[in-house]
Amino acid sequence: MTFRKLLALAAATFGLAASAALAQQPGTFATISPPQPVDGSGKIEVIEFFWYGCPHCYALEPAVNSWLKNLPKDVVFRRIPATPGDTGWGEASRVFYTLESMNLLDQYHQRIFEAFQKEKVNLGQKAKRDEWLAKNGIDPKKYDETEKSFTVATKLARAKQLTYAYKIDSVPRVIVNGKYYTAPELAGSSANIFPVVDQLVAQARKEASAPTAKK
Repeated sequence: MTFRKLLALAAATFGLAASAALAQQPGTFATISPPQPVDGSGKIEVIEFFWYGCPHCYALEPAVNSWLKNLPKDVVFRRIPATPGDTGWGEASRVFYTLESMNLLDQYHQRIFEAFQKEKVNLGQKAKRDEWLAKNGIDPKKYDETEKSFTVATKLARAKQLTYAYKIDSVPRVIVNGKYYTAPELAGSSANIFPVVDQLVAQARKEASAPTAKK
């Protein structure tokens, strides 16, 4: 689901001159130029940029979960909620990071998707969110306290920074080791995304093992 119109409205804060210019390549993936630094602690980093309000991201979830069951030991996977400036997507990102900080994200990630996609509940609105939280056994008061924490603010700022750095203009988008990305429109369908990711992981593994050229 593209949000170019939203980016246009948020151009003042999101920026159009991001540090990473994405160079489209023919085929099932594209390259990121220049490559972005990774935070995989020595492992190959795979990042999924998504938005809870995106039906394509929701449809991709079964494939994500299936792929994670056989996550290679040398790969680390991270979900990052796309946060493009003042588009309103930041409220969904806030829910993500607040529940993550409460150690509840794994338990409620799918339910958040269902709230947006099936129940049509906008968790960006406090009254509706508090009602949803209570219904799902989460203390709204504790949620509010955590939401205002420095930890959540820091994670939100980082999500914005990465959304900007990778010039994310559509979701879902899957980044491999800061160098490559794929998406449904490149892979041909959501079902093809993770076979492409596996190929890109293999490429990143090959690059990591290649001897460094001497100057």
